[in-house]
Amino acid sequence: MASRSHRLRQDDKRYVWHPFTQMQDWLRERHPIIERGEGSSLIDVDGRRYLDGVSSLWVTVHGHRKPAIDRAIRAQLAKIAHTTFLGLSHPLAIELAKALVRIAPDGLAKVFYSDNGATAVEIALKMAFQYWQQQGGRCLRKTRFIALDESYHGDTLGAVSVGGIDLFHRLYRPLLFPTWRIPSPYRSPWDRSRRPDSLERLESLLRRRHDQVAGLIIEPLVQAAAGMLPSPPGFLKSIRSLCSQYNVLLILDEVATGFGRTGTMFACEQEGVTPDLLCLAKGITGGYLPLAATLTTQEIFDGFCAPYGEKKTFFHGHTYTANPLACAAALANLHCFERERTLDRVRPKIAQLRRELESLRSLSHVGDIRQVGFMVGIELMRDAARGEPYPYEAKIGMRTILEARRRGLIIRPLGNVIVLMPPLSISSRDLSRMVRIVADSISAATE
Repeated sequence: MASRSHRLRQDDKRYVWHPFTQMQDWLRERHPIIERGEGSSLIDVDGRRYLDGVSSLWVTVHGHRKPAIDRAIRAQLAKIAHTTFLGLSHPLAIELAKALVRIAPDGLAKVFYSDNGATAVEIALKMAFQYWQQQGGRCLRKTRFIALDESYHGDTLGAVSVGGIDLFHRLYRPLLFPTWRIPSPYRSPWDRSRRPDSLERLESLLRRRHDQVAGLIIEPLVQAAAGMLPSPPGFLKSIRSLCSQYNVLLILDEVATGFGRTGTMFACEQEGVTPDLLCLAKGITGGYLPLAATLTTQEIFDGFCAPYGEKKTFFHGHTYTANPLACAAALANLHCFERERTLDRVRPKIAQLRRELESLRSLSHVGDIRQVGFMVGIELMRDAARGEPYPYEAKIGMRTILEARRRGLIIRPLGNVIVLMPPLSISSRDLSRMVRIVADSISAATE
């Protein structure tokens, strides 16, 4: 009789289509089927344990099976699992909105809920566009958005329109609205080209086109899905200054960077920046349930308040907006941050991670190591000294993460960049073990 794990693998390959996965490869390979989690570990149906090196795709904050979050969800289940948020409200959504405004940058005053990072971005784009349309007059011309090259803001069509990663987005260009782009500010160690300055390009564009620009969207401090590309100090603050000068709404996508990943609750805090719209998701529930929020200012909110007949309502919503179970998890998550001093406790681990990553620089195929807080990208190169990349078809990133899996670590690549983003709760011992496995896996895949 076939084992349970064998039957599950057969059924997975027969019925399931996985995201961001080349299914021809998947059908040939054997992959873990995760059944349980404990702390920083994942456990598959065969009982094998793995370190969760990417926080189950950047969402797990305090570890798996966090008792305080488990209790909050169970308590809410005894009341109600879901109620529509269209024309109704519920206590936890109100409490969570108040808590989010309290911890958000000064000036953000209102919370609009949705389901995931892409929807949080879609909402911000639509709010920005509609806000200017409802101002009338010359503001009717403000219909365009500015984004960075190599940006990623989600996979719905509006989010893809402001995305800039060709591998993910090029195919869909006929479906997208046009976006103006400025260069990413990151320069790799082997880049000797004379690239245009991002801020100079932005100022030139705004000087000529600001009356047509509704908003600028950016991931603060680090472009995550682009391969963890950091921006230089002061870049975000300068972006804020230019947007204010030219009357352009600033949208910050903190879906990946929010909730402690950079060492502060939100990345924009590190440069004292308040956006006009702030997009949150991923870590908002501690990694338990889908939930997102778009925060905005009182001024933008007031632009949608008008007599019923003017039809200035924001006609946007989702079936599971402000789901009570998700709101319960999110509130418990924020209570854990406060009660356990999560941000204070993660800072020495960020420093430890920085020290231990230095050992990887001696590996001949490590071209660059980029770290912002607990967000790490390790770029693998065929010839690091010359900046010669591996060809895409070499699948060096995939080969490395499969080696790591054999050694008990779950991580994901972005092309030839190995991404590390462990839970903030990971122990110092497991952090060291993660880096050792990564080093051994890179050597096994590249030497």
